[in-house]
Amino acid sequence: MSEEKTNQQWGGRFNEPTDAFVARFTASVQFDQRMYKQDIRGSVAHAKMLTKVGVLTEAECADILKGLSEIESDIENGNFEWSIELEDVHMNIEAALTKKIGITGKKLHTGRSRNDQVATDIRLYVRDEIDNILAEITRLQLGIAGLARQEADTVMPGFTHLQTAQPVTFGHHLMAWFEMLSRDYERFVDCRKRVNILPLGAAALAGTTYPIDRHMTTELLGFTAPTENSLDSVSDRDFAIEFCAASSILMMHMTRYSEELVMWASAQFNFINLPDRFCTGSSIMPQKKNPDVPELVRGKSGRVYGHLMSLLTLMKSQPLAYNKDNQEDKEPLFDAIDTVKGCLRAFADMVPAIEAKHDNMREAALRGFSTATDLADYVVRKGIPFRDAHEIVGKAVAYGIEQSKDLGEMSLEELQQFSDQIGDDVFEVLTLDGSVSARDHIGGTAPNQVRQACDRAEKMLAQRN
Repeated sequence: MSEEKTNQQWGGRFNEPTDAFVARFTASVQFDQRMYKQDIRGSVAHAKMLTKVGVLTEAECADILKGLSEIESDIENGNFEWSIELEDVHMNIEAALTKKIGITGKKLHTGRSRNDQVATDIRLYVRDEIDNILAEITRLQLGIAGLARQEADTVMPGFTHLQTAQPVTFGHHLMAWFEMLSRDYERFVDCRKRVNILPLGAAALAGTTYPIDRHMTTELLGFTAPTENSLDSVSDRDFAIEFCAASSILMMHMTRYSEELVMWASAQFNFINLPDRFCTGSSIMPQKKNPDVPELVRGKSGRVYGHLMSLLTLMKSQPLAYNKDNQEDKEPLFDAIDTVKGCLRAFADMVPAIEAKHDNMREAALRGFSTATDLADYVVRKGIPFRDAHEIVGKAVAYGIEQSKDLGEMSLEELQQFSDQIGDDVFEVLTLDGSVSARDHIGGTAPNQVRQACDRAEKMLAQRN
């Protein structure tokens, strides 16, 4: 072990200083300094509460608030020196405060511990970032709804098993993305409810003998309520796990969007054009236009999934209450937050600029007998049981494959060889536009239903604000 030594503020009980490598190894200030705003906000509320209950004087509180405000300005202006020797964001700020205002700075820690302090900071930080994520989801949904309205009449093939199934519209397809994001939004809103509980006042693990007013700090910091059990307060990281779970589901959805965009932008599909500013070229192949943004979003899902597993493993088998293991909660949590925000921002910027290649989409919908289900429904309406209708149309499709003809390209005589119930009106249901327009119910593909879905979506998004 290195002989380089250092000291900490809490070293009164120790006979020798902490080894310098251990100090660096156990420090978290390198990554938890991003919570400085939340740490200062929590300290401001704590100081005001201590003043109300008589632990601090009005003059001492004023000095603390002034000092904390100056420290926040120093940090934001790049004039604050972070020290690994002081281990974390909390002790760095406290030391700076004491340096600025003297012994009064040391009184700020009365009635609290770094355990409940960090638990409060993380919750404040996650709450702020959930609000940012909700705003980005809304921005992406606005872009999707706008493009869906624009493409409400654009016919394209719908797929199951990546095989042509039935005609849909591009607008209808995009609104499926919208629905996934609505569930994501609700999950983050629900997660926020459990984030928004205040642990400050639990101290190290057993509360404090000082006459603190936890309801006051709860109100000052905008929490819903104080936590009910001091042991659980300092050791709970369920909210971080839940955040990463919601983030993982969101990223799973974004991989689905990404995969479709990558396919649709390929020469084989050629359904869309992605804006150049979201693509890159090849160092060797001059013709290439690579869909790097959706590809990278698709790849970044693995990071977020990994962070969920990291936090689950971190908390596995931990005895109550706080353990140093919990310092490892921040880096996966912070990276999950950064990754989700980055992916949402990229898509929110990119989606409104996607250009649909209408003719190519329509031509693809004409291939693969996409109106077969419409023909089966037509035969059923003529009084034939669906199972029999299914067989009739199956034989018609087999004939079409043999003759290289789509159903809509067959003559009436050709179609009638499979059922004499087929009449002249059959061709109304074998057109692409007739097919999508026939499904005219809520959730259906009819263009007017797509536009109504966009209306409802935009009204809902407006109500969020």
